[in-house]
Amino acid sequence: MAFYFNEPSRTFSEYLLLPNLTRKECVPNKVTLKTPLVKFNRGEVPAIYLNLPFTSAIMQAVSDDKMAIALARCGGISFVYGSQFIEDQVEMVRKVKNHKAGFVLSDSNLKADQTLRDVVKLTKDTGHSTIPITENGYPTGKLMGIVTSRDYRVNKYSMDLKIEEFMTPFHSLIYGKEGISLSEANDMIWEHKLNCLPIIDDNQKLCYLVFRKDYTDHQENPLELLDVHKRLVTGAGINTRDYEERVPALVEAGADVLCIDSSDGFSEWQSETISYIKGKYGDSVKVGAGNVVDREGFHYLAEAGADFIKVGVGGGSICITREQKGIGRGQATAVIEVAKERNEYYEKTGIYIPLCSDGGIVHDYHMVLALAMGADFVMLGRYFARFDESPGRKIKSGGMNYVKEYWGEGSDRARNWQRYDMGGDDKLSFEEGVDSYVPYAGKLKDNVEITVSKIKSTMCNCGALSIQELQKTAKMTLVSATSIREGGAHDVILNKDNEYEK
Repeated sequence: MAFYFNEPSRTFSEYLLLPNLTRKECVPNKVTLKTPLVKFNRGEVPAIYLNLPFTSAIMQAVSDDKMAIALARCGGISFVYGSQFIEDQVEMVRKVKNHKAGFVLSDSNLKADQTLRDVVKLTKDTGHSTIPITENGYPTGKLMGIVTSRDYRVNKYSMDLKIEEFMTPFHSLIYGKEGISLSEANDMIWEHKLNCLPIIDDNQKLCYLVFRKDYTDHQENPLELLDVHKRLVTGAGINTRDYEERVPALVEAGADVLCIDSSDGFSEWQSETISYIKGKYGDSVKVGAGNVVDREGFHYLAEAGADFIKVGVGGGSICITREQKGIGRGQATAVIEVAKERNEYYEKTGIYIPLCSDGGIVHDYHMVLALAMGADFVMLGRYFARFDESPGRKIKSGGMNYVKEYWGEGSDRARNWQRYDMGGDDKLSFEEGVDSYVPYAGKLKDNVEITVSKIKSTMCNCGALSIQELQKTAKMTLVSATSIREGGAHDVILNKDNEYEK
């Protein structure tokens, strides 16, 4: 007969942390969120660490090259989505690895024979006020000039005026040559009182832009996640179908770590994929696997050679796997059980395999719960989809508020049938994800800083200065529906109009 678990499947919202003694040294600026990304042996150090325990989900609506750059600069890592042509994913990975802090690849370009109307539209669409004018309109075309807001007046000029008639032409520009250091570029910016310095090669082709504002920005990102060559670290998603073609291309492009993207990781297809990667590259190529929800699933992928293991089935905000198939488990229960098995595996083998909690996170404090329960880092979809850096379009909703598009990899829009591979040649016959919107939240960095401050403050209340200490000392309690209500504002009339100044 079927096996039955006696305890119900729990979510993060059913738990609260209890405070421990807050020692005098437990202040937020002493808390470290550094955490291992890939497995390591007892007494050794991991090949890759995260400076913040955040990864962005392997989703079309979340993780492209822009997200990967922004998150790595904050200290986390993105896994560039794999549900696209191999060459397109490879190009995204290359953009991340070729990104130099302070050196920006231009993504707002026009040609000289276009009009002021095109300038106004591009500025409105992108929010960028500096537009390089290249011979072919491409980011790396021959630089012909630059347009900024100081070069035109919308209320005075005709919308049909050609760009070549009002742009700052190349012969009037101050520029740097390819190979210049960031320090030298910034010296030129300050010396000539520039807002932007274009960097060109010997053929006058545009290479990068260096902005005055990025000098300060670079100083404000001390947690940047960099490889040994001082390049940003990035991951990439793969599937269990075309890995023999996709993996070598991603490795050649410089991907630091791979992750098999699947709704169910407890499968022979994942074992075969890991076996191929380890057989071809040994331990030089790191690959995560998942998703699993119990000790058996963890043990299977651990023995297969996974470098980290993702936990969670059906808990994502856009995931309807549980509704469609009745498969899944409450995220808290899944993390607790898998973490216990991971710890026992470590004691027996001396191999520590990091866990990623993927899904089920609604509030920032849920991240602390996931870490306390044994996850080493969390994977977030909805959270990151809200930001400027996500690929989804920003749309005005209801005439006032902005939202961003957010769709699941199991939705018809994504058409990522490889993620739900059940063997054979059948394509996706029913959806396991929805197409939706999330409230627009602004820049990634601003929001991550707020989230990190909450996490560090909570850890101080728990008497923990690191994730490892939190996992050893955290105390948790189950909560009732009534106590959940008690935890929010209640029995008052909220002042929604801010009539009174504080």
